[in-house]
Amino acid sequence: MSEMKVSLAGVELKNPIVVASGTFGFGREYGAFYDLSELGGICAKGLTLHRREGNPPPRIAETPMGMLNSVGLQNPGVDGFIEEDLPFLRQYDLKVIANISGNTPEEYGVMCEKLSAAGVDMIEVNISCPNVKAGGLAYGTRPELAAEVTEVAKSHSTVPVMVKLSPNVTDITEIARAVEGAGADAVSLINTLRGMRIDVNTRRPILKMNTGGMSGPAVLPVAVRMVWEVAGAVKIPILGMGGVSKGEDAAQLMLAGASAVAVGTACFADPFAPVRARDELAAIAERQGLRSVSELTGGVKPW
Repeated sequence: MSEMKVSLAGVELKNPIVVASGTFGFGREYGAFYDLSELGGICAKGLTLHRREGNPPPRIAETPMGMLNSVGLQNPGVDGFIEEDLPFLRQYDLKVIANISGNTPEEYGVMCEKLSAAGVDMIEVNISCPNVKAGGLAYGTRPELAAEVTEVAKSHSTVPVMVKLSPNVTDITEIARAVEGAGADAVSLINTLRGMRIDVNTRRPILKMNTGGMSGPAVLPVAVRMVWEVAGAVKIPILGMGGVSKGEDAAQLMLAGASAVAVGTACFADPFAPVRARDELAAIAERQGLRSVSELTGGVKPW
């Protein structure tokens, strides 16, 4: 069989499949279905400095090929995660990637210090958050803001820092270059696309917050395109995500340039989706006679 181990910014994953932040909680519910050690890693649910209850419902809506969410970063806070959830995840043979969101650079710095000291394997920095000092403008929409938060995270972290890029920009490569220049060890993409649904009878948006993040199979072609563009613009590794539900989807993102792949929304419909994607990806690598699945990375042959 082909070797399934891959490296992501120096962090060795036993296989290239991780689960995306916000779709797997902290693993407890899915651990009732299978041994979480089957996964290469888990991007834990997004953390903020303090506990958050999230947005009011309705905050989930189905779409023809996916879903919208405006959960609003409901989470126990970074200290709660370190005390209650990290010890649970440490029972398993998988890499723990902590996802963090902040409203100021200082908040990112504090969280990076706490999580590094607690012993997570990597920190994923969500830059789709509003910067309160910049009038609520999302960090991920301006290169200088993205670079600023990356620099702060790097200066306060002792583990690799991966920056999660938003697709809701004119040129994602501009943001990718900015965070690479600021010291990011890796990038993950794509985050959700902004979307909206309206109930034609009540004439109200289905989501209480009006708009939400769209994910699921419909976004896969956008993710593949953006991973391919970013891979051509930066030298740091990429964790690809967006619409992955099977091994062929994962292979597309790796061929576009990703070193590893995250499965997200598919987990809601099928808890076993990440394990199945791993096995199907292994079968593709073996069928193509690859010594290692990592040989797929960047293997696309443009016309």
